[in-house]
Order: sequence, then structure tokens, then C-alpha cells
Amino acid sequence: MKKLTNILAIAFILGLMSCGNRQQAETTDLATPVSVEDIHKRAIQQYINTTGTAKATQEVTLSSEMAGTYRPVNNPSTGRPFKLGDRVRAGQVIVRFEDQEYVNNVALDAKKLNLDIASQEYEKQKSLYEKGGVTLREMRNAEVSATTAKYDFDNAQVKLSKMSIVAPFAGIIVDLPYFTPGTKINSGQPMVSIMSYDKMYMVISLPEKNISEVQVGQDVIITNYTLATDTLKGTVSELSPAISTETRTFAGKMIIDNPGMKLRPGMFVKADIIVAHKDSAIVIPKSIILSSNRGKTVYVVEQNTARERRINLGIENQDYTEVLTGLKVNERLVVKGYETLRNDSKVKVIK
Repeated sequence: MKKLTNILAIAFILGLMSCGNRQQAETTDLATPVSVEDIHKRAIQQYINTTGTAKATQEVTLSSEMAGTYRPVNNPSTGRPFKLGDRVRAGQVIVRFEDQEYVNNVALDAKKLNLDIASQEYEKQKSLYEKGGVTLREMRNAEVSATTAKYDFDNAQVKLSKMSIVAPFAGIIVDLPYFTPGTKINSGQPMVSIMSYDKMYMVISLPEKNISEVQVGQDVIITNYTLATDTLKGTVSELSPAISTETRTFAGKMIIDNPGMKLRPGMFVKADIIVAHKDSAIVIPKSIILSSNRGKTVYVVEQNTARERRINLGIENQDYTEVLTGLKVNERLVVKGYETLRNDSKVKVIK
């Protein structure tokens, strides 16, 4: 009988242990799996987004100012005639025209000789006047002749300069119509288009509500879908104080730094105007914030338990927001699995 009693006691104890193990396993199984990140301070910027078309700061289309025989000029860098995409320096000749009859009619050498003679005569008359040898009128007449000769010579040089297509600034050839060398070109024919786009500009239009936030001199981040890994820097350069009554927007302009000229004229770009910035703040993803009539909340993990935290927010951008109160540095913030959590829920941290 005593032996039977002992056996029953042992069975009872084993049953209790088994029940406890099942309860512990069930508790473990009921823990919600979550992913966490340690909270650290970092920088955050608040943007106002806009889009537009990037344009070259300098562009020009040069046309022929006279009729003449077309002669392309070789690019000193390649030894071949200039072509699309070639760089040009300010003052560099790209195309020349030949017309001997035109050159003869200009008579530059004769005008230069006449200028020399008139200048010498004026100096002679000036010297004689100082010595009393001629009248003031005679000296003035000589001065008029010298001045007229100078104007004639300068005008002749201007006329001959029309025989060359010259780059007015350093840039890139973006359009260069083809003409067979030696053919006759009429006056007014487009010859070449040049753009300078190491710096670019963009006209912007912003909503009326942002007029107090955007200011001249603010930094801008420029992106384009063809430059997925590159961001360019810009600056707000001009702002209109007037609001359009039709669109309820105000106009502005920004200058874009384009080192390496990766951004091309005519590209459609996205511009993020930085209107607020903090170098050190608690920053969290906006996507993990839960909203209710009690306010905005997130969850942190303390000893495998989820703790609800009510938070107040500061500056924000499209993906992230600053937390002013409610979180501390080094706390473990739940970033995945938060959707079904309740305060004091048991959690299992997974990576």
C-alpha cells in the first residue's frame, strides 16, 4: 500500500511539471516576433519639394551675318573640324567664310594706311599749334580727320569679323548644322549653337503656404532619375514676393552646381529645398508611428516586453521625423511587427 502511494505521488509531481512546461511553451509561442533598432541621434533635414527643367546659364545660336563660302575650322584639340559635343573657348573661331570681293570692298589695308597718315598729320599740327605755327582751327581739322580715319578702320575690322563665327563664351557645341565645305552660305543662316552648363538654373513655382519658409540663399538638393546615385547641390537665388491669383503659387529661381556636367540642359529634375536642419536629434521612420485619438505612439522593448510610448514630433521629411519627447537614446525601438502590439505585450526579438 505504501509503495502504491509513492507511485501516485511521483505521477502527480510529474504531471504538474509537464503542465508547467506546456504553459511555459505556450507563453513563449504567444510572444510576438519583432525587429528592433537602437535609438541614436543623427542629422535630419526638412524639405519642400518641387520639380522643373534644368536649363543652361548661357546659351546662344550664332548665325551668318554675311553671304560667303563655307569653310569649317579645325578644333586644335582634335585636329579635325569642330563637331557636336566639342568644347570651345571664348573667342575661338568655329567657322570661316570666304569672299574676296567683300574683302576688297572693305579695303582694310587702305583704311589702316589712311589712319596712320591722319594720325601723323594730327601730331604734326598739334606740335605746330603749341609753337604758334598753325591756328586752333587747323589743328582741330587735323584731329577730326584722324578721328574719322580711326572710325573707318574700326568699322572695317567689324565688317571683316563677320566672316568668322566666334564663340562668345566657353561652352559645348550642342547644335552644328552640316554644310559641305566650299558651298555658298546666305546671310542669316544658323551656324552653331553653344551652351555653358557647368552651372545651370531652374525656374520654380511653389505653393502660397510655403512663402514664409523659402528664402533666398537656402540650400537645395537636386536629383534626376538618370543619375540615381548622384545628388547635386543648388541654391535658391531669386524669389518673387507676388502670389499668382490664378495658381496661388509664387515664382522663384535656383542655381545648380553641375560639376562634371552630368546634368544636361532640358533634363527634368526634382529639387528638395532645405528649409530646416538639425545636426543631432532622435530621428525615427514615419512609417512605424501609430496614430489614435490618444495621440501618436511607438513601441520600445524592455526585457522582452513591449512598452507603448506617446511621442511629440519636430521637423520631418518624406521618410523620417524628429522626436522631441517620448524616446531616449539607446532604447530599443520596434521597427517591424508593431502593428498588433499592445502595451505590456510579450515579444521575441528577431533579426
